[in-house]
Amino acid sequence: MIKVTFPDGSVREFAKGITGLQLAESISSRLAQEVLAITVNDEIWDLTRPIETDAAIKLHKWDDEEAKHAFWHSSAHLMAEALQELYPGIKFGIGPAIENGFYYDVDPGEVSIKEGDLPVIEAKMLELAQRKEAIVRSDISKADALKRFGDIGEVYKTEMIEALEDGKITLYTQGNFTDLCRGPHLPNTGDIKAIKVLSVAGAYWRGDEKRKMLTRLYGITFPKKKMLDEYLVLLEEAKKRDHRKIGKELELFMFSEMVGKGLPMWLPRGTALRLRLEDFLKKIQRRFDYQQVMTPHIGNKQLYVTSGHYAKYGKDSFQPIHTPEEGEEYLLKPMNCPHHCEIYKFKPRSYKELPVRLAEFGTVYRYEQSGELHGLTRVRSFTQDDAHIFCRPDQVKDEFLKVMDIIFIIFNALEFENFEAQISLRDPNNREKYIGSDENWEKAEQSIIEACAEKGLKARVETGEAAFYGPKLDFMVRDAIGRKWQLGTIQVDYNLPERFELEYTGEDNQKHRPVMIHRAPFGSMERFVAVLIEHTAGKFPLWLTPDQVVILPISEKFNDYAFQIAKEMNAQDIRVQVDDRNEKIGRKIRDNELKRIPYMLIVGEKEAENGEVSVRRQGEGDKGTMKVADFSKLILDEVDSLVNQYNK
Repeated sequence: MIKVTFPDGSVREFAKGITGLQLAESISSRLAQEVLAITVNDEIWDLTRPIETDAAIKLHKWDDEEAKHAFWHSSAHLMAEALQELYPGIKFGIGPAIENGFYYDVDPGEVSIKEGDLPVIEAKMLELAQRKEAIVRSDISKADALKRFGDIGEVYKTEMIEALEDGKITLYTQGNFTDLCRGPHLPNTGDIKAIKVLSVAGAYWRGDEKRKMLTRLYGITFPKKKMLDEYLVLLEEAKKRDHRKIGKELELFMFSEMVGKGLPMWLPRGTALRLRLEDFLKKIQRRFDYQQVMTPHIGNKQLYVTSGHYAKYGKDSFQPIHTPEEGEEYLLKPMNCPHHCEIYKFKPRSYKELPVRLAEFGTVYRYEQSGELHGLTRVRSFTQDDAHIFCRPDQVKDEFLKVMDIIFIIFNALEFENFEAQISLRDPNNREKYIGSDENWEKAEQSIIEACAEKGLKARVETGEAAFYGPKLDFMVRDAIGRKWQLGTIQVDYNLPERFELEYTGEDNQKHRPVMIHRAPFGSMERFVAVLIEHTAGKFPLWLTPDQVVILPISEKFNDYAFQIAKEMNAQDIRVQVDDRNEKIGRKIRDNELKRIPYMLIVGEKEAENGEVSVRRQGEGDKGTMKVADFSKLILDEVDSLVNQYNK
């Protein structure tokens, strides 16, 4: 017999070898029908895998991320099985579950898989799913795995097997398809009721531009057709909110092949929006005693060797810049933190002046693969709202709490109300990935855990997700249509102060190491603006929007009155445009609705005579007639209520 501990703490005994599915059946037949995966001692397992020792377990239904992972991982194998039948000789790369659905990278040889082929692949997947094929796990030796996949010419699988450790290799088989895989998977394909193959794209093998371009097929599946229908509606809404589409319509940013891939350029309206975000954070930072600094866009290669960034990220950076001086190399700045360490070292520091808080909107450069570039969310040049706090060990938790306060102010001001936090710790079984002593890591991790507890913030703990130099707290925001984005981050770092030999003189007159806190509430300005565009569908808060008001003269006779009002309002820092086109008023209203300008002011003979404007609010229609001064006060009061409350 073995002892099984359930999530509520209760313990029951079962026969050794019992499966997750049998455990669910022992509770209720309804649960057995709904459960999709099981966590056994913090590891996700197949429901059909025997449990041989005492274990703590949790059964997962569809709403759990673990269940979706198993469901979509199994669906990736189902797609591969369908492709194997439809395209004899096709070779397989990897097919993971992702946040929404799954993909599979394949090499179809001389055949080309196009968008028009996707319905055929869908139909074959449904046909196979309806067979309710059992998905069977088996162990295999490395030698046998190499022979098995080598004999059938699966060159991508054999390359993966070469890197695996013997004794820990497993296969999964369903029908006539067998894949190299760690799992977990569903018991059989019967739970997969609704299928959509979403798109086809190219992807370099192993993400290496020097390797072969494979075909990547994206898909999503659900246990009910209604769920798929709802998702497809959501997908259409997401297309309408695409920041690339809205950014072009509102003339916020652009890209140019002549300038270079992944290098965004901010147009005047987008620049104005971004600068308002920066000014908003700068005001908050002044309240929290930050000092603004500016650093170069390049740095000597040795700077990043010292920091450890070159060893970890050198291959993902732009190649070194060689100067006329023999052996001298510079890098485009991939990180701001090494520069800030050098600023801290500029002069001797005393314990009395700590914490030192250095802030910079610093532009950095990373050589992202061209296939990974996506609008503003994946770029090669981006600006981080970076700050680095150098403090005494006894100040870490208090400083961490203050940074959390700043992040909450920003989320409140921009109506990001639905968010969750994740504490990222190092992987205790893979410590060579990280730099620094065990003692420092333990202190840093404990500081984050205690700060979250003190704030009453429920944070999910993820082992193995820490930065190479320290643990961190990340904030995942859900936008207006429920999608999850990683935005703000706070990281505790005992290691860079060691590497740069940072010091302060303590109360005991001895030299001590400061602790470094990295923080970026927005993350990157590019990514944050992209998320904000999609969250608001381009209908920005009044204080932030590039144009707050557009004035629409009924005819050319009233253009002078319109421009007079605009001049008065602009003098009060209200952002106003005049639409003086020779168009009918109905057309002007429709066109400016599409521009997402919050207020439209219609002016004609009556308004000009009385010093008034006829007011329309975006999405709300006619709001009546007002005196110009009263409308100006309305706008200024609304802006004050939206933003200035956070800067008092």
